[in-house]
Parts: sequence; structure tokens; C-alpha cells
Amino acid sequence: MYPRPDFFAGARLNFAENLLFPANAEVNETDIAVITATEDAQHLSKMTWAELRDQVRRCSHAMRAAGVRENSVVAGFVANHVQALVALLSAASVGAIWTGISPDNGVSAVLDRLVQIRPQVLFADNATLYNGKEWSGKGKILEIVDELKQCGLELVVIIKGLKHVDSGLEDIRAKGVKAEDYDSWLSSSPDEPIEFEQLPASHPLYVLYSSGTTGLPKAIVHTAGGTLLQHKKEHFLHSSMSPSSRMLYFTTTSWMMHHWSVSALACGTSLVLYSGSPFKPHSYHSLPRLLSELRVTHFGTSAAYLTALEANDIRPIDDPSLDLSALEAIYSTASPLPPSTFNFVYKAFPAHINLASITGGTDIISLFGAPCPLLPVYSGEIQCAGLGMAIGVVDSASPPEQPAPVDPIGSPGDLVCTKPFPSQPLTFFGPGGDAKYQAAYFERFPGLWHHGDFVRMDPATGGLVMLGRSDGVLKPAGVRFGSAEIYNVLTRLFASEVEDAVCVGRRRETDRDETVCLFVVMNEGKVFSDDLRTRIKNAIKKELSPRHVPGVVEECKGGIPKTGNGKKIEVAVKQILSGMNIKTNASVANPGALDWFRAWARTQEQNLPN
Repeated sequence: MYPRPDFFAGARLNFAENLLFPANAEVNETDIAVITATEDAQHLSKMTWAELRDQVRRCSHAMRAAGVRENSVVAGFVANHVQALVALLSAASVGAIWTGISPDNGVSAVLDRLVQIRPQVLFADNATLYNGKEWSGKGKILEIVDELKQCGLELVVIIKGLKHVDSGLEDIRAKGVKAEDYDSWLSSSPDEPIEFEQLPASHPLYVLYSSGTTGLPKAIVHTAGGTLLQHKKEHFLHSSMSPSSRMLYFTTTSWMMHHWSVSALACGTSLVLYSGSPFKPHSYHSLPRLLSELRVTHFGTSAAYLTALEANDIRPIDDPSLDLSALEAIYSTASPLPPSTFNFVYKAFPAHINLASITGGTDIISLFGAPCPLLPVYSGEIQCAGLGMAIGVVDSASPPEQPAPVDPIGSPGDLVCTKPFPSQPLTFFGPGGDAKYQAAYFERFPGLWHHGDFVRMDPATGGLVMLGRSDGVLKPAGVRFGSAEIYNVLTRLFASEVEDAVCVGRRRETDRDETVCLFVVMNEGKVFSDDLRTRIKNAIKKELSPRHVPGVVEECKGGIPKTGNGKKIEVAVKQILSGMNIKTNASVANPGALDWFRAWARTQEQNLPN
């Protein structure tokens, strides 16, 4: 599996061509290809296949005129809308590499990613609508441009998501970077037929970002052929998508599920691209109304959204104003879907749906555990392995050179993949990328892909039960990030007060979701206080995003548990806080630190309401 096999060597294709001109799918040019929706119903817009193709034609020629070529990097600081899709497909048609980041990210989070890959062109929204409020992007964009112009940024294309908000074009130009309005830029492009560069299957298509627990987020390079084949397999075979299907996946452009969902075009499926809060403007009925009005057949969301409906007993099927008869499937990912929520969804939505919890991720831009409309749905289980994905469960305490299957079968262990698959990453972007790639997935069990999920495979049903992460990755409400992002903020803004810290996710059996827990060790002479807790939370919210804010910020009085070489043992802390009794190979240099966390966790359990 490592080095990565060169799948389909000698073949040539273009990813965008396969999405815009789907093979073996009866698509009429006048059919709707994409619907863009926001919290404001007046912003809803539709685009036909002919219009989408023409927009990509114009945008791709404008990119070429701006000097974008094969292997150029094009970035989007954009919400989930049709202009973002056009930019993505245009970059792919030229052979450029696309990377997307959602506008709700703070400047530090954006630059931690984009400085590594040095984009030539940046698409950015002038403003976004979220939770009933308008948010100008101008301030963030100017800070980002300031930094990226030193890394090769040549052009910024501003998309006017909100027409009346200043686009900031002149301010960007004042920094010595070209800036264009999206609509004007497209209209000025050459009036020539669309071109699709024919490229190797292993040609880089996307850069997504890992949640590594040390250093900057790792920039994962995904290939055009591997992404296309995996996604079409999952959409066509695992999801029964066709030109009569319409999918709405509630996601941001940062998330792998955005990339997964747009590939449904290759089946002739139409897309609903939604940006905004899932609870505006009609509270918990907002998205169900959209599903009804737009006749959505496949709805994707996070487990956190479905558990929120359950917690508030929201049952769209009981609303006579809604027609959900077109709905065929609900997909849930980002975190495990509790068994009770499985049962609730079948009471709250039409009983004929295929409710599928799915798993895979950024690392493989696809699924290890997939839906299947031919199989039963068991509460709490992912239905099956993805076709062609040789997954297995190994004993977490196995020696690296001799990974052993769990015994007995059905016991919890580490999720691995034992054979190559086409959507394995090409490499990690930048110097030393191959070594980082190898360390990320093949260091734990050389020769096997180690995914970092703690799972159980039900021998009776063949289903997969997700038990959480086996590494230090944080996934509150399904938003995946690494503890290093939190540490970076502490180091930069609180070094005079905080000496050290450990940040982990806690998910006990009684918890519906993962809680980010941050424990700090104070510098000598400094005192932990409610004021410091508040300032840390506010700084993380500003620099990263509201989703990064820890639910728990406490002083750690026993020190940070570390190995003999000084590496923080986050996994052990996470396991203790989550009530897991899992073996670890780490040798703890200061075991008393783990004892403090055990005592703290017991105190928390004693304080839980009965």
C-alpha cells in the first residue's frame, strides 16, 4: 500500500468533464443541475446543465488568461454555493489543484493551511449570511491577502454573496494584488469552446487538510482518477443516484463531504448547495421545509443535527404542510449516530428511507463504511464496507510488525485497510510530503492503512460500530481538527501565562456528542481564573472558529502526561475522560499525571445528574 500504487497508469481523463458531461446518464441541457439556497428564501437560485457548463467554460478560460496552468493552486475562501462549484470545476478542467476553506474559519486557521500550498488565485466571498446575521468578509480577506501575497498570490476574485456589502476590491488592489469582481471576470473571458485537459489518473485534484496532533494541519493531495472512481461507486452503486435524484448535503466547503457531494453530478444527479444555519429561518423545521419544497431525494447531514431533532422531538413527518415522499435516503456522518437516534429518525421521517451512518473521511476523500439500499439497517451500525475496501479490525495492543485481528471476532479494535484502493492520497503537499504521508497512515502498522478509528465489527450483521477516535483527533459536532490548532493559539497569545496544555475530546457512553476539553498548566507565579478561561475561549473563537471552542477549560494540577521523549500522550487522557479501558503502548514518563486525570474524571462522573 505504500508507496502508493499508480492506479490506471497510462490512462487520461479530466475530472470536471466527467461531472459536466456524465457518462451513461440521460441529462437534458435544460434540466436543473444546481440549486443554491441560503437562510433567505429570496436568495434561492437555479442553474441548468447548459448554464453550469457555460459558467465553467467562461471561468476556466478566465483562469487560463490569468496564467493558471496544470499544477497551479487555486483556493476558495467561500461558502457552499454555485460560484464555488464553478471555480472548483474550472480549476479541475485546467488541471489546477483546488482547495476550499469555509468563511467561518478565522484568519489563523486559513493561513495555517494556505501558506503551505501557496495559491496563485484566491476566490473569496465578500460577505455571508449565517444565523440571521450578515457577516462581512472584507477584514479577514485583507489580512489573508497581506500574508499570501508573500507566497505567490497574484489574483483575488471576489464573489458578491451579499450585493449591498462592500467587495473591498480597491483595498485589495492597494496591497499590490490584482482583484476582480467574479461576474465581471467571467463576462470578460474569451468566447471560445470549453477545453478539458486530459491528464493522468494520478494527477492532483484537491488538497484537503488533516487533523494532525502536532504542527500545522497536513495538506493531503488527492488524485482526480481515485476521487472520481470512488465517488461514482459510492453514489451510483451504494446510493442508487441517477438523473432523477437530487441531493442536499449540509456541509461547508472545508469538509470532505462537500467534495463528495458535488461528485454526484457524475451520475446526472442535481445538487442543492446550502449555506447558512440549519435552524434558520424556521427553527428546527428549516431544512425539512427545504427538503419538501425542492423534492430532495438524498439528504446528508451530521449526527449532531439528527440528535438535535431527537432532543427536541421534531418530527417532520407529522407536519401536514411538508411532503417528504421523494426522500429516499438520509446520510449521517462526522460522528457516530446513537442507536436511539436511528430509531427516532424512522419515526420522524418516512419509513421507506435508507438511513445510513457512514464513515471514511478527509484522509481517503471517500468511505470505508458505506450505505447500501439492499441491506437491513441496524440501530447504531454502519451497514457495510465500501465495495473494494478491504477493511479489518486489529487488536490495538498488537506489536506494529505483527498486527493481530481482534480475538474474539467482534471485539473492539483499530480500523485498518489491508489492500490498496484508488483514492489513497498521492502525497502530502510540500517538502517531506511522502515521509509525512507514510508516518500518518503506515507507521502504526507498517503495510496496513491505520485509520485512527476505534471500532467494532458485528459478526452477525457485518455492520460497523464506531466507538470514537483511537488517536488525538478532535471531532466535536463532527467538525474535525487537531489539538495543534488550539496549542498554536495558546502559544501565540497566552505564553506569558500558560506553560503547557493538553487538549482532547471526551465522549462518554452517556454523551450525545464529543466535548473538547482543554487543560492548562500555569506558569510559575500565574493563577488560573474564570477571566483567563473566558479569554482563552474568546481567542479560540476569533482565531479559529466557534466550533473549535472547548466546552471545558480547566487547570491541570498534575502536569501533562508525556512519553520519555516528551510527546504528549493525548490518547490516554482522552480514553480516561471518556471512560474507556483501552490498552496503550505509550510509556508514560510521569504516570502521576494520568492519575490526576483519573481523579478529575471520577469527580465529573459523581457530579453528573441522576
